[in-house]
Amino acid sequence: MDHERTPDQSIEEVLQRVEAAFEAREGLVHAFVEEPGRFERLRREARELERRFPTGSVRPPLFGLAIGVKDIINVEGLPTRAGTSLPPELFAGPEAPCVHRLRQAGALVVGKTVTTEFAYLAPGPTRNPHDPDHTPGGSSSGSAAGVAAGLCDAALGTQTVGSLMRPAAFCGVPAMKPSKGRVPDAGTVALAPTLDHVGCLGRDLGVVEAVVATMVGDWAPGEVDDRPRIGVPGEDYLAHAEDSGRTHFGMVLSLLESMGFELVRTELFSGFDALVDRHRDLMAIEAEAVHRTWRAEHERRYHAITRSLLDRATEVDERRLAEAREQPGRLRDELEAAMDELAIDLWIAPGAPGPAPLGLDSTGNGALNAPWTAAGVPTVSLPAGRNADGLPMGVQLSGRFGDDEALLARARMIDRVLLAD
Repeated sequence: MDHERTPDQSIEEVLQRVEAAFEAREGLVHAFVEEPGRFERLRREARELERRFPTGSVRPPLFGLAIGVKDIINVEGLPTRAGTSLPPELFAGPEAPCVHRLRQAGALVVGKTVTTEFAYLAPGPTRNPHDPDHTPGGSSSGSAAGVAAGLCDAALGTQTVGSLMRPAAFCGVPAMKPSKGRVPDAGTVALAPTLDHVGCLGRDLGVVEAVVATMVGDWAPGEVDDRPRIGVPGEDYLAHAEDSGRTHFGMVLSLLESMGFELVRTELFSGFDALVDRHRDLMAIEAEAVHRTWRAEHERRYHAITRSLLDRATEVDERRLAEAREQPGRLRDELEAAMDELAIDLWIAPGAPGPAPLGLDSTGNGALNAPWTAAGVPTVSLPAGRNADGLPMGVQLSGRFGDDEALLARARMIDRVLLAD
């Protein structure tokens, strides 16, 4: 769980590195919400940290780690705007517990990272650091791009469909969405509370684990010796990948098999289109309830894409609502049963349908991430090389609910294979 810092490293050295990255790249990438006096604030906070913890022997585990925080998560001293022009006073509140825990552990908040409007689909200005003509994904757009561009060591994001896994794949950085409820989501602007998860993207898995462990609090690092037995979802699911994404995923599977990993092909997620529809129904119903008062007062400030989600709620009858509300528990049970029956340790799937799409009008399709989010199971995104155009590709790994530590330990094993290829 080492985040690769020496106890005596100067925070000034960290800030000089981050500031240089901002000067070189932020003007093009636009990963962070603008903040006048950002580095003056950071140096004040750094001096206070060094005053409290003057030597390595007493420094907390994340001392000097530079983090970004998605702009739907409250941070003391920084307004929450949620990617919208609505008054930030609507979202004001105490600092989110997950952020407070990170600051207590010595992390420095570089700033708020750009989010799509209300963490849904209407994109912000952020560009993909690997090719600025392509989207970074969303809704945790700035968090993924900020880590990929070296503007921070790690960044917090959230996922309601695919808002961590998809941008992680598009930007070529690892990420983790812990099991639903392991990271408290208090202090965040909700989209759909049943489906919302707080997670982390980082420059490597060691950083991701250090941040996740701090947010969770009762983290018990896992170790595994044997290669995991890996399940692969069925054709109804994989048919939603693009041809290039399907081909690349096949290459990853072949590599793992050549390295001695046992793959189990399954029919998991048959009837996938209906699954995705139920996910959208639940998200629409819950989002409409969250936004009812705000929208009534600020209708014209909502993007048409966000309004379309809220309007969907009026189409959901009692039968569809019952099916949507039942789906998360049913999916979790189906995953557990399949893992028991087939002795599967984890699942592997494409992190996104393909590489980051060209243009900034869309953040891509999150359908392939939806079932793992609905089930609330832990999920890790790993970079998995690049396509012929040099754009990152990724895979996502999912495990048993609550077994986050074991999933991450197995992910480290697979990550070493993918990094070595």
